[in-house]
Amino acid sequence: MNTSGLNELEAVLAVARHRSFRAAATELNVSTSALSHSIAGLEARMGVRLFNRTTRSVSLTEVGAEFVSTITPALSTIRVALEHAGNRQAMPSGSLRLNTSAGAAKQVMPLFLEYMRRYPQMKLDIVTEGRLVDIVAQGFDAGIRLGDSIPQDMIAVDISPRQRFAVLGSPAYFSNHPAPLNPLDLNTHECIRSRMPSGAIYRWEFERHGEAITVDVQGPITLDNPTLMLEAARAGVGLVYLTEWNAAADLAAGTLVRVLEEWTPSLEKLRLYYPGRRHVPAGLRALIELIREEGF
Repeated sequence: MNTSGLNELEAVLAVARHRSFRAAATELNVSTSALSHSIAGLEARMGVRLFNRTTRSVSLTEVGAEFVSTITPALSTIRVALEHAGNRQAMPSGSLRLNTSAGAAKQVMPLFLEYMRRYPQMKLDIVTEGRLVDIVAQGFDAGIRLGDSIPQDMIAVDISPRQRFAVLGSPAYFSNHPAPLNPLDLNTHECIRSRMPSGAIYRWEFERHGEAITVDVQGPITLDNPTLMLEAARAGVGLVYLTEWNAAADLAAGTLVRVLEEWTPSLEKLRLYYPGRRHVPAGLRALIELIREEGF
């Protein structure tokens, strides 16, 4: 079967995703010049320009953007059909592209490692980012997010037990500050503020016996990365509000101390989600089966 036409379309999607011929060529394992010639040839045959190119940037033209939005779901269907037709072998092979957050990836990394051990012919391509993206439009096979943020038209599978938030501070911090007894006490504490992907500052949420309290904490530093927040908390900068699985190592080591535990609410479970379609790619199906073995 001649797949050169499909390869050209995959090349268009890769350049559209990365906004870079170099990055797209790396993903597709071809040279940048070969990729550029391939797309230039497709544009010549179509009689339209799909990309605006300068020495500094690559962007879709209006025609290109419409073309990409049209071929993305069609190519996804073709990929699944080809894999379903040819994937009679016992061991799945190929690549699996997943989109998730950095914190979620950290939590489920043991599952990914087991997946790679069990299916050595599969390659995982995991993109972590805070913002929620359209996994179909961006060319991902599946995503992993908290259950309440997943689009309702997706099929979802639990991938973790429920977790809770935790308010934490270092022993050095508490040597100079009394532990808060209720959320409103946080108004007298230095806190490490969290910036969400939207740019908004996260207001700490608490609940006990049906009473809900939201606190717009104040402090000397605002961060958008859990690893940096933990580092600042260990240094005694202030209190931090993170998930239990982000703070597990520090709690076990005693480098951070938990407070307000009876006030911290539970999170939704993490879930793997993917588009509802008749044929699920073999690599994704294998991951789903592995998740179900864990019994979440």
